[in-house]
Amino acid sequence: MAIDGNAVAVLRERFRGALVRPGEEGFEEARRVWNGAIDRRPELIARCAGADDVVEAVRFGREQGLVMSVRGGGHSVAGLGVCDGGLMVDLSLLKSVRVDAGARTAKAAGGMLWGELDRATQAFGLATTGGVISHTGIGGLTLGGGLGHLMRAHGLTVDNLRSVDLVTADARLVHVDADSEPDLFWGLRGGGGNFGIATAFEYQLHPVGPMVVGGAMLWPLERAGDVLAAVRGMADGAPDELGVTFGLVPAPPAPFVPVEWFGKPVAAVIVLWAGNPADAGPALAPLRAVGSPIADAVRPAPYVALQSMLDGGAPHGRHYYWKAHRVRDLSDEVVATCVARMGAMTSPFCQINGWAIGGAVSRVPPEATAVAAREPGFEVNITAAWPPTDGDPDRHRAWVREAWEALRPHGDGVYANFVSDEGQAGVAYAYGPRLERLRALKRRFDPDNVFRMNANIEPAPPAGGTEGARP
Repeated sequence: MAIDGNAVAVLRERFRGALVRPGEEGFEEARRVWNGAIDRRPELIARCAGADDVVEAVRFGREQGLVMSVRGGGHSVAGLGVCDGGLMVDLSLLKSVRVDAGARTAKAAGGMLWGELDRATQAFGLATTGGVISHTGIGGLTLGGGLGHLMRAHGLTVDNLRSVDLVTADARLVHVDADSEPDLFWGLRGGGGNFGIATAFEYQLHPVGPMVVGGAMLWPLERAGDVLAAVRGMADGAPDELGVTFGLVPAPPAPFVPVEWFGKPVAAVIVLWAGNPADAGPALAPLRAVGSPIADAVRPAPYVALQSMLDGGAPHGRHYYWKAHRVRDLSDEVVATCVARMGAMTSPFCQINGWAIGGAVSRVPPEATAVAAREPGFEVNITAAWPPTDGDPDRHRAWVREAWEALRPHGDGVYANFVSDEGQAGVAYAYGPRLERLRALKRRFDPDNVFRMNANIEPAPPAGGTEGARP
């Protein structure tokens, strides 16, 4: 919808950051998000300089009746950080972090990326569970739960979240923690951006690095059964210090990969040992027992290097589409399905990735946070990617959907940050029995569903009322 120019002029007088409209310098760059397939044009981009600007932006959006989206790192595969014809609240200028090495905590502004936070905390030999792509924003990943290489050792990101500074739907800046707002704090730990705009996060840190043992091992795709059997066994019995990620992927053009394997489908395992480097050998033995890998790049390396080692496979501007399932086990049927789908890949950038859940993640009581499944299992994500010049994107999306459907009999929910285009069915699949409590919380803090550009939790109807507070 068209925005009143006079209202924008008034907003400029009390806004410290930049307000950018279509046709103005910087608009085209600011509206772009990680997924190049997303091409939306907001009527106004509010590039916030601080939490006070976020308050002003939310107030303005409410007064003008605008659809609002919130952009942190912009990594939502559905491009939910940018809207059409509304207000994009851009947090990417909110860059600050304060590390208290004695207390082992860090407070970071909502526009930080994981690589930026990792560099700040690693200056003190500390870290918390973060993403596996270093240019992912801390906000979306944290609020959705937070998978990462350290999760078996130290829990999900939300298990290390101590507090959140939040701008609510009624344009108030509030501090939320387990004591001040326990119900809201519960919902923020896994419920996504449904309850407000997070302008700062405080995290618990742990001694990690600066050197750790980790890296990738690759085998021919036909060895996937043996490789994933080893992963299954490691996930069942490995020490918590071992983080395990697997992938069926085209071999990357990396220095440690033989040239003749570039682009060919392989079975890959990425590990990160978060304990004493001298103790890594026994934990890695099941993988090394598989034998005859194409490449073995597992060795001592800086933690920040391992946190960014997958960045090259997820560049900004490429077109992406994904769907995902949580599976309880890497059964022979699951493995066979994944291998068959990789044999039919439609792009040299297709991949099926999985994260081993267990260890510290599974010891947190299920009711402690809004995160769904915590029991041991695997989050499996099916991703297609293709260059912007590809004229037939539907075939890549079809490849993802066919693989997702083939795995559906084995699916048992989905990690909230992997919800794609499933709508309310996807939200229900992600939250299961927690959804009704989340809907009641949404009714309390955002009854008009102002924050709905997300994996949207619709507000519960008022007592005696009807569904659908807002279309």
